[in-house]
Amino acid sequence: MFGNFMPKEGRFFDHFSDLAELIVRASRELAELMGSFDDVERRAYNIETIEKNGDKITHAAVELLHTTFITPLDREHIHGLITNMDDILDLMEDVAQSVFLYDVRAVTPEAKKLADICVACAGKVKEAVGLLSNMDNARTIMDVCHEIDRLESEADHVMRSAMAKLFRDEPDVRQVIKLRSIYELLEAITDRCEDVANLIEGIVLENS
Repeated sequence: MFGNFMPKEGRFFDHFSDLAELIVRASRELAELMGSFDDVERRAYNIETIEKNGDKITHAAVELLHTTFITPLDREHIHGLITNMDDILDLMEDVAQSVFLYDVRAVTPEAKKLADICVACAGKVKEAVGLLSNMDNARTIMDVCHEIDRLESEADHVMRSAMAKLFRDEPDVRQVIKLRSIYELLEAITDRCEDVANLIEGIVLENS
């Protein structure tokens, strides 16, 4: 009963939104990297910097979670949302570092398409997170989450087609290994965005 009169800490939503904004920025850098290989090292560094800023937000949110008596959402939901969003940034950094370390000079149209889908997913994650503080937005939030699910399914389709084409047409084994790794990481980004969408759907269902 006492807890019902305690203020609920609202800074969590600021952390969600700040992290989502970094995800959008990193996705755009990644798409630019995949579209043009004129400055791979700089773009990889930019994504690494964004990811480190994301780590700071993640740590601040987790610390806030441990020091807040009453939270605006279930504690497990807050922790899951923060860590999954942080994972998205980690995977984006992994892609950029792989391109740099593997000395990839060009990628396929399928890889570029996957990167573009990552940008679209990132934008939808930001949109959903930005609406989360008000459950009057429940229907809109669910629609955005369904769009993330659709984009993840599209990425699966592109991934399967890309892998089939790679193993069928690419004679250089080293190139196969490099591109396969990049495809898998890009597709994993959309998977993690879908994980975020699923968490948000659960939050909406429990709180609306």
